[in-house]
Amino acid sequence: MKTTKRQNPLRGWRFVASGVVLAILLVSCVRALWVDVYYIPSASMEPLLQEGDRIAVSRTAFQGQEPRRGDLVVFDGRGSLDPASSGKGPVLDAFTSIGQWLGVIGHDTVYVKRVIGVGGDRVRCCTVDGKLDVNGHPVPESYLFPGDKASDFAFDVLVPEDRLWVMGDHRSVSRDSRSLLGAPGGGMIPLDHVVGRAESIVWPLDRFGQIPSPATGP
Repeated sequence: MKTTKRQNPLRGWRFVASGVVLAILLVSCVRALWVDVYYIPSASMEPLLQEGDRIAVSRTAFQGQEPRRGDLVVFDGRGSLDPASSGKGPVLDAFTSIGQWLGVIGHDTVYVKRVIGVGGDRVRCCTVDGKLDVNGHPVPESYLFPGDKASDFAFDVLVPEDRLWVMGDHRSVSRDSRSLLGAPGGGMIPLDHVVGRAESIVWPLDRFGQIPSPATGP
């Protein structure tokens, strides 16, 4: 009588598990080195970015060049807009990081804002007709949220080298460089805290498309 060799079911599961682990490692490598995905948790960049959007961020966009005025940059706000430590403890921080990596919750200390001033720029608000002024030139801001002013209060800052002055497009609800005027660092974002440039909206699909970076000054 002919007998058939019985297949070990664990072998198939091990093959599937190995494939899943390999896929996770590959995605992790891509997200760590080239392109990452971030969740938009607030309305601070409306109308361009809406709460719940997922955006693709290029981690290599600023290799060999620095951010330019008008770029949408994603940056780590710890030490500038946020405390250096979350205060939640390592276990909760670990679970939070997993949720952020999966894109189901936002990054508490990671922000996306528009670059208004780079190192050496003088940024002031506002001109007699209510516009931002960068190095003596008024800035046309077509991206502003309808009805918003360039700023609800006046300021006059000189951006140090290796720093950025950033603002949200929905100025009336945005927490940005203006929020730390008078504090140590003056709301300036260090260049080495920049994660990358927001390149496109990838979700929801009906909003899929490239993110423009209009100039904000000379």
